Amino acid sequence: MRVVKDALERKNEILDVAEELFVTKGYDKTSTNDILERVDIARGTLYYHFKSKEDILNAIIERINLSLIAKAKAIAKDTSISIPDRIVMTIAGLNVDTEIGHEIIDEVHKPQNALMHQKMQNDLVGKIVPILTGLVIEGNEQKIFNVKYPKETVEMLILYSCIVFDDDYDDIKENKDKRIEAFLHNMECLFGAEKGSLQKVMIKLFRR
Repeated sequence: MRVVKDALERKNEILDVAEELFVTKGYDKTSTNDILERVDIARGTLYYHFKSKEDILNAIIERINLSLIAKAKAIAKDTSISIPDRIVMTIAGLNVDTEIGHEIIDEVHKPQNALMHQKMQNDLVGKIVPILTGLVIEGNEQKIFNVKYPKETVEMLILYSCIVFDDDYDDIKENKDKRIEAFLHNMECLFGAEKGSLQKVMIKLFRR
């Protein structure tokens, strides 16, 4: 006999099982039947929550993004940490640091999922820009930075970082160290920050 569960609880259960199956079997090899059997629900229940397997993957990505942004917001609000360190740690908070997260991201990076990749990236950029912009404005107020256009400057840096630190690009893999050095240098210049104030933590972050 199937157990009746709260709608949100059931939805998360479906996502949890789908995540595990996408990792262990692969997205392409996982069918909706596989998910149905593991969760032990009727097909109508699955389709009540999700229209398709792609819809499930979209929901997993959204859940990952929400978790990453929540972590970034918590770091950004911690006034016991210096502004430069908060900026670096906020960016670090965007890293997917779970095995399942990495596997899902690998799936999204496949050529056939290019639109999904773009959607995930755009969603993250749209949510992280206001957080970092607030930190830059705070840095301006404390005379740590001197940024005339905080939001636009943050947008440029984040959009560029999406390319610089994307391991899918072979050229970036080969020249990653040099690109990181250039990124750090330009970031400090754009922020009007003291030389080296961002580099130490950033190097630890991107060369680990």
